[in-house]
Amino acid sequence: MSHVATRKMDAPVSLLPGILLSAAVAIASALLEPVLKAATGGRIGIPAIVVALIIGMVLHPLANNLRFAPGMTFCVKKLLRWAIALLGLRIALGDIAALGLSTALLVVGSMVATVVVGFVLARRLGREAGMGALAGVATAVCGASAALATATVVPDYRNKAADVAFTVIAMNVVATIAMLAYPLICVWLGFSPQQTGIMLGGTIHDVAQVVGAGQSVSDEVANAAVIVKLFRVFLLLPAVLIVGWWLVRDGSEMTKAKVPVPVFAIVFLGLCVLNSVLALSPAVQPFYGPLRDGLLEASRWGLLIAIAALGLGTSMGAMVRLGWRHLALVTGTTLTILVIVTAGLFLIG
Repeated sequence: MSHVATRKMDAPVSLLPGILLSAAVAIASALLEPVLKAATGGRIGIPAIVVALIIGMVLHPLANNLRFAPGMTFCVKKLLRWAIALLGLRIALGDIAALGLSTALLVVGSMVATVVVGFVLARRLGREAGMGALAGVATAVCGASAALATATVVPDYRNKAADVAFTVIAMNVVATIAMLAYPLICVWLGFSPQQTGIMLGGTIHDVAQVVGAGQSVSDEVANAAVIVKLFRVFLLLPAVLIVGWWLVRDGSEMTKAKVPVPVFAIVFLGLCVLNSVLALSPAVQPFYGPLRDGLLEASRWGLLIAIAALGLGTSMGAMVRLGWRHLALVTGTTLTILVIVTAGLFLIG
């Protein structure tokens, strides 16, 4: 047997230790999520994705071993992309079309401004352009998932893993605060249920927190908020492509790299279209419904395993050394999208 053939056979085996360790952390986080929520009387929940990241970072000294590196890299580089691609099944284009032109323009405008502010603040605060991209796109699109998607097109630089980990944690913390505070802001501003839904869906980072914030007001608000939020998620593809192109064009101080062919993003868009078509076909629902649910569950686990692998590869010390500038950057992008969407709602009525 040739050396080439031997290497091909050994490759999958070399991935197993890292994949199994990442999966074990993901399973532990999924089991701990309801336990932690019950411990607080059901009032406060820590998402499994954050639990997985924290457990992973705690276990970093164990995982910092060449034996685990190939599998962990596979989870962060390959598994992550396909888990994100499957998220396209959550979106129906008909619901997005029902938003109306003014709402769509407000959402797109606020997203673009948020990403731009991310880059500007990163430069002013002396952070890497990649961190600006992570914070800007995560805030503008869909929090942790968008941060992970953006990480796939951000050229490698020192402390990139720590920046991604920080962004994931910060997005969840800020989104949880927003889930509690933003409905109160809407009441204080006198927004109608429709305006409240647009504000919540257009500003809160993660889908889960959008649902929680909307349902704390009413079902009508929750439905409007989710549709607006899914429109933002739909724009993940152009956001990742444009940011990846800009980073390569900008050059900055990072390693030169070409934006990879975004197969996962193209699949994401294709699944959006497929879901939109099949959602209008009652005849296929008995088959398509369970299949869609199964694929979305696979996506959830894929994201969980990928974030566990990211945590395992991230040093706690590197996170601590990031400093206040990272927090200021995430706070700045969050306030940007909040102010623009709120002001826009006053203008369009």
